[in-house]
Amino acid sequence: MINFFTKSDMRGKLYFGAILALICVLGGLELALADRKYGLFIGGFGQSQAIDTLTERGLFFTGYICSMAMLITGIWWIIVRIFRSKKSWPPLFFLMTIVGGTYLLLLALTFKLGQYFSDTMSFALMANLGGGSLTDAMLFVSNEIFVGIAALLLGLACYIYIFRWLSRKFPVRSTDLIWPAHGRLFCGLFFSSLLLAIIVPGASIDVQNGLNRTLAWGLFSEAASTVTDFDNDGYGWVSRMPDRHPFDSARYPLALDIPANGIDEDGYGGDLQLLAMPSQQPNTAISGNRPNLILIVIESARYDAIGKRVNGQPVAPNLEAIAKSGSVIAPVFSHVGFTTASLKSMFSGSLQPAIGSSSLYRELKSSGYEIGVFSGQPEDFGDISKTVGMRENADIFIDGDKLKHLRAFSNGAQGSILVDESHLLNAFADKYAGPAKWDKPQFLYFNFQSPHFPYFHEGMPLALTDSPLPRAEISAGKREQLQQTYWNAVHYSDQQLGELVSRLKQDGVWDNSVVVITGDHGEDLFEDGMLGHGHNINIRQYGTFLVTNRPGVTAEGPIGLSDYRNIILSLLKGKRPHIAAKPVLMMIGDLNRPTQIGIAEGGSNITSLRLDTGEACMVEQKRCANVRNLTGSFKDRVDRLIRVWGSARWQNRSKAERD
Repeated sequence: MINFFTKSDMRGKLYFGAILALICVLGGLELALADRKYGLFIGGFGQSQAIDTLTERGLFFTGYICSMAMLITGIWWIIVRIFRSKKSWPPLFFLMTIVGGTYLLLLALTFKLGQYFSDTMSFALMANLGGGSLTDAMLFVSNEIFVGIAALLLGLACYIYIFRWLSRKFPVRSTDLIWPAHGRLFCGLFFSSLLLAIIVPGASIDVQNGLNRTLAWGLFSEAASTVTDFDNDGYGWVSRMPDRHPFDSARYPLALDIPANGIDEDGYGGDLQLLAMPSQQPNTAISGNRPNLILIVIESARYDAIGKRVNGQPVAPNLEAIAKSGSVIAPVFSHVGFTTASLKSMFSGSLQPAIGSSSLYRELKSSGYEIGVFSGQPEDFGDISKTVGMRENADIFIDGDKLKHLRAFSNGAQGSILVDESHLLNAFADKYAGPAKWDKPQFLYFNFQSPHFPYFHEGMPLALTDSPLPRAEISAGKREQLQQTYWNAVHYSDQQLGELVSRLKQDGVWDNSVVVITGDHGEDLFEDGMLGHGHNINIRQYGTFLVTNRPGVTAEGPIGLSDYRNIILSLLKGKRPHIAAKPVLMMIGDLNRPTQIGIAEGGSNITSLRLDTGEACMVEQKRCANVRNLTGSFKDRVDRLIRVWGSARWQNRSKAERD
């Protein structure tokens, strides 16, 4: 065997050549993927912070190469210090395979998720997918996870086999020189990266945003944030959301802004000047003539379902017929863009209700209503039932968990149980077989799940498509087929709605019933390169509709799901609902720790602000800029958004203290 490692200069060339090769190969792949997904260097809507000047690109590549080289040399130090073999080819083999293999795996995971979600994907978003449970969120994507685990185990077995084969083929000799750890080089790269992490936010927010989208810099910035969190407020001087007051624990990103105290605690919009916010209505009794309430929620039903045509056919003819004789408001906005939070808001009339707070279930039960729940999803999911008193007040409670033996998919995650609407209507027909059931006023809640991702299940009729897209084949490249699959699912739910309406009319209770049909949120179908809901604030992901059989229901401005309770109570009392014009607040994440906030006002005008990057958008104009550089009406809209969000947070805190 030829000994390649007898000269120190050859060792140095091989070592630095390996680092350079890893940076070029892994870096080139990562930056190409990031540019394709985020428009890192070319920009575009949703990415106004492009790295498009020579100075910005020089600063970006300096930071990127430093962080990549630091990561590689750090792993090299671990290899030569911990692994038994410090000679010949094994250290370089471990470096190339561990760094290269792990980095490629992380890139594959990052950009595979990117096919389904935007760059705001986080553990908070995963928890929302799981109704607040990360366990359920992992189960939600369990098919993909199991395939990944199997591939990982197979790859590990192959890796061990290859290493043993090489060890037999090229044994390490005692005369081979030992590799140095290059600890000083690592320290130099670490402090260079730290210096850049301090300089970059002030030099260019575009470069900071771009670097934060890369893996090596992201890992380093998380570590640096922890090290530089001098006041222990959870935010570091060097951070994705830098703490501009590193020694003041009362001032940091997402801190609660105390109104009119002369201090801007959260760093956005100056000192908070409170706006009047609508308060949650206490439990209200319904007396006198008490009409039935029939509330139907169609999962992920977009605002534009009414009037939508696919190949000349109406998507929702039954909805359109009810709207024509009654009323329709579209768009209506979800506040959070996820099912669990949306339903809580709808039933409670609050942005973020506490468990046990006022709700339609509690007040209608106390008003003498019998309550029936017929839901294609588990209503205990994400504490929906517990928060609004659904199960405890229902006389009939049939949900996805009770009917899980009829679920459309085999996935065991609570949030993935989907029961076809036909089973719900069969249960309803059984429980309401006799006319005597209607002697008392009824509150019936139906939840239709067919338009839920992946938008098709066995047994669903194919009215608007001949070839529904299988889940495994969903991608942006098949956008048109995906959209037809989704609209076909909405059409199926509309057909089942028609069956329910026919039954209500047949039983003679339609005219004495307030019927409300809505969605819980919207759905993006790759129109902006994104799929799903609740991960980017726009009209498709957050916009749904309100249709009722009662005429004369209008709004002076946009409304949110938290307005539904007041609207429904007014209709039950025989009054015309009055909905005052006001901005509708939307969020990604929790009210107190969102990654993005937005408001809808003046019809479909949406203003959004990413609190982690400072990127503000007038969404309907597809115009974005950093919040520090705004002027004129753009600045006014963003300032108003910050005041609405801050006032809602302050109201929520005050209510929690009173309770």
